Amino acid sequence: MPLQGNIRDFSTTQLLNLINLAGKTGTLTIFEGVPTAEKDAMGGVKMAPGKERARVAFKIGKLIHAILDDQDGNLVSVLNKAGKLTSEQARIIRERSSNTTDKALALLLINANYVTQKDVVNSVQQHTLDVVYDLLSWHEGPFRFDDNALPSADRIMVPIDLENVIIEGARRIKQNEVLIAEIPNLDVALKFPENAKEKYKGVHLSVEEWRVVSFVNPKNTIRQIAKANNMSDMEIRRIVYGLLQAGLVLLVRLPGTQQLDGRRVVPMAPAVQETVVRRIIDRIRSI
Repeated sequence: MPLQGNIRDFSTTQLLNLINLAGKTGTLTIFEGVPTAEKDAMGGVKMAPGKERARVAFKIGKLIHAILDDQDGNLVSVLNKAGKLTSEQARIIRERSSNTTDKALALLLINANYVTQKDVVNSVQQHTLDVVYDLLSWHEGPFRFDDNALPSADRIMVPIDLENVIIEGARRIKQNEVLIAEIPNLDVALKFPENAKEKYKGVHLSVEEWRVVSFVNPKNTIRQIAKANNMSDMEIRRIVYGLLQAGLVLLVRLPGTQQLDGRRVVPMAPAVQETVVRRIIDRIRSI
């Protein structure tokens, strides 16, 4: 019988500790909670499993694979997100390899000198860690651990020691609390400050930061930018928080959204047009 419960009562960190110490092999699935009329053992509202939110796989106590339901976890998207493939390269490869497995595709890309084996391993490993660090911030949801259930063999799986994941995860939980407090609402947009050219002069941004910047537009919410870049809620919060602290972007309240607590919201100027924003981005890139 699979281990079942709710991360409200048995946290993800505790689950990772259990899996690590017991050297378990299997898959942990976390679901959206659907309230029922029953009470659980702790007296809270019992939650039935709803839509799948995340799947994390382990082999002999090591983390080997993780995926969020709302993210595209195929190899092309992972390499694109890591900056190893451009968006145009990713688009072309997707069109030409729609029925190719991740392992087969990795060999094709390595042989064609698009990426190296190290690029593939590091990108897959970082994607797996990003997913796990994100779900460590979740505080509720039914879970189930199925013994000996593993992803299909065509997936690329990189073993990762859980001890380091748990230690780093504990540090990030505190960081995540700050990020959520600073950016509680992802359904707001971003805009450039008036002196954008001066602000960006001499600034060195990461690949992920540039991708977020390229979508900055009062018409795009932070949530939409995250989806376009295949980022989790915590990843987009981390990047946007850094850009906000540096004064490189400003928050915009969209019509119908509520004021953010603890932070001034810049009203959206109706005269701002997409072409103007695009010119700003082009100027910034040319610096």
